[in-house]
Amino acid sequence: MAETTPRKGMPDPKLDREAFVARYLEQFHDPAFRRLDGALAEIAAVAWEAYDAGRKAPLTRKAGPGFADPDYDLALDWLDARDAILKAQREHDDLQRPPRLLLINAASRSEHTCPGEMSKTWRLTEIARDTATSEGMEVDVLDLSRLSSEYGRKIYPCKTCFSTAAPLCHWPCSCYPNHSLGQTQDWMNAIYPMWVAAHGIMIVTPVNWYHTSSPMKLMIDRLVCADGGNPDPTRTHGKDAEAAKKIELEGWNYPRHLAGRGYSVIVHGDAEGATEVRRALSDWLSSMELVPASGACHLERYIGYWEPYATSHTALDRDQALLREVEIAARALARHVRRRRGRETPPDTDLKEPRQK
Repeated sequence: MAETTPRKGMPDPKLDREAFVARYLEQFHDPAFRRLDGALAEIAAVAWEAYDAGRKAPLTRKAGPGFADPDYDLALDWLDARDAILKAQREHDDLQRPPRLLLINAASRSEHTCPGEMSKTWRLTEIARDTATSEGMEVDVLDLSRLSSEYGRKIYPCKTCFSTAAPLCHWPCSCYPNHSLGQTQDWMNAIYPMWVAAHGIMIVTPVNWYHTSSPMKLMIDRLVCADGGNPDPTRTHGKDAEAAKKIELEGWNYPRHLAGRGYSVIVHGDAEGATEVRRALSDWLSSMELVPASGACHLERYIGYWEPYATSHTALDRDQALLREVEIAARALARHVRRRRGRETPPDTDLKEPRQK
């Protein structure tokens, strides 16, 4: 076996027609759809044809100038995502525009779904947003709780193309949408430009079982293409694994598409795990060559330590020092960003920690 021959042998996941149609129609479980059963059967038949033929990207065009293979057919979905990233990069590089922060609410909890109450993470994110705005920042808020509360919001799992060979992982990700598998409405094509446009990133996350939340982890995995991913899918003719392996072995430059952006990490828990999560996130961001802002920008705190969950918001109300720390973190990140862009040079001597030794 040649060194670059892809290894095979996993079970085939393909469904037969009966199983596919049954699964496809599960989304129309509501009895209100019964009067449309005939039309749904026709739609399911078309969906089966697309699935059976593997029509991942039914709408394509020739890549054109600027690509290694201008005659290769690229998905319009991917080209649109690439255009959005290029636009975001131009905005990022424009020194005439105000600096921009991306604040990420990593909690999946929302008052608009089963928990019936907002997350403490959201409250901390709001403090950071108001503070960053007062510092003259343009602010984007990425609310990952939308994955659990908003219709059609999805982030599909990373398929780890990078581990086959780095050039097989495209920037932006070309694994989705996959129309033949019904893997559509993927949010990442809107999220990538938010990261690219930002000069600073602040992540505010709870601890879920010694880890970040599941929406946060989905996004982290799908950002692998931002760190060494291939911006030209025509070089690998789409997902040709063997071609990608050969390209990597010839020498790959691992482009760092988010390098130089500042970051801040705010982690809160109720009992255990805050330190481990904060370190893991910081290691991840630093490995992508993002730049940690000052020490004030990185917090690992407990709210209502080992106290009842029912009163945890009240515990946060009481913890005025934590609220102040989050404000300081946002202010320090904003100033870090301005200094790196040459807009401001003074140190943060006026930002005094609320908790002294």
